[in-house]
Amino acid sequence: MQFKDVIGQQAVKERLRVSVRENRVAHTQLFLGPEGSGALPLAIAFAQYLNCQNKKDGDSCGTCPSCVKYQKFAHPDLHFIFPTATNEKIKKYPQSELFQEEWLNFIRKNRGYITQSSWYQNLGIGNKQGTIYARDANEIVKLIGFKPYEALFKVVIIFQAERLHVAASNKLLKSFEEPPDNTLIILVADRYELVIPTVRSRAQLIKVPKLKETAIRDTLLDQFSEKLTDEKAGEFAVLSQGSWNLALELMEQSDEREYNFMKFREWMRLCFSGKDYVALFGIIQELSRLGRERQKRFLKYGLQVMHNSLMINGKQGVPIVARNSEKDYLLKFAPFVNTANQKRMYELLNEAIYHVERNAHPGILFADLSFKMTELMMAGKKAVVQ
Repeated sequence: MQFKDVIGQQAVKERLRVSVRENRVAHTQLFLGPEGSGALPLAIAFAQYLNCQNKKDGDSCGTCPSCVKYQKFAHPDLHFIFPTATNEKIKKYPQSELFQEEWLNFIRKNRGYITQSSWYQNLGIGNKQGTIYARDANEIVKLIGFKPYEALFKVVIIFQAERLHVAASNKLLKSFEEPPDNTLIILVADRYELVIPTVRSRAQLIKVPKLKETAIRDTLLDQFSEKLTDEKAGEFAVLSQGSWNLALELMEQSDEREYNFMKFREWMRLCFSGKDYVALFGIIQELSRLGRERQKRFLKYGLQVMHNSLMINGKQGVPIVARNSEKDYLLKFAPFVNTANQKRMYELLNEAIYHVERNAHPGILFADLSFKMTELMMAGKKAVVQ
């Protein structure tokens, strides 16, 4: 992966180039950036650039033997450590070494732009949380104990460094502080406060900010020119909140988002009027027929509407993550989400998501939720009149 393959982040790329030019490459670095910002692709591109035999124009050449192997994620001196857990394949003692094939196929497919949840879903670990175990730490110590096989630097990239088990981090502290010569350890994380303090204090911090809207819009148009107009690409860029992964998700689910908006608006209007129970029953039936994941996304969309309404009411100047048509609706809806009902609305929607995940009967769930939301909308209406 070359720097040119990484979306935006020009300032970070230049900082990394300068560190190589001036021979000031810290041997343990922490690439810190929110999901979708490209911290992992940057780490891979930096490792390729560092080992490139023919750097030019501020990037790796992409054609030398080292670059060719890096492009395929198959260089013998490039190693990945990542969170794992037991699944159908590995029943006990999981560790990164046992999932290398799945990992490499996954990052090849997504060009490094992956999230914790997408990786867990790919692993098939259900509701379990991934961990980087002491077994992984032993593997790292063994790996860096050998000299580079053919590259200038042996590189170990640790994805989701927040998931380092305490026992694993303790085994690695000396390696982080004084790694062998010609060894580069890159920690990739999105939550600084969750990285163990003794680990983060031993690494040079490289901050990777959220992507700029222009970078996301231009990349969407470049990669999906046949599917997107300038207006649509700009809309997804705004809604993505600086995350490339979220931009792709929004693009793939644009029809579903439109459905959620239209159906949520209709549902709330019926709850607000509190009169047309035949139409309300029709909405309940329709929502009940959606699949469980669609139902969860619909309810999460409702939570987002509540959040944006509170931002409007609070006049905090926080940008509303919504399309223009949604903003028009929110400005009319927001006054009725107030102190009389807002806390309970949040609770009900979250509880509904919880029960959907546990296979509650959808008809009963949405009927109960609708009647309770009707009462709350009435309370919000009274508060506005008063």
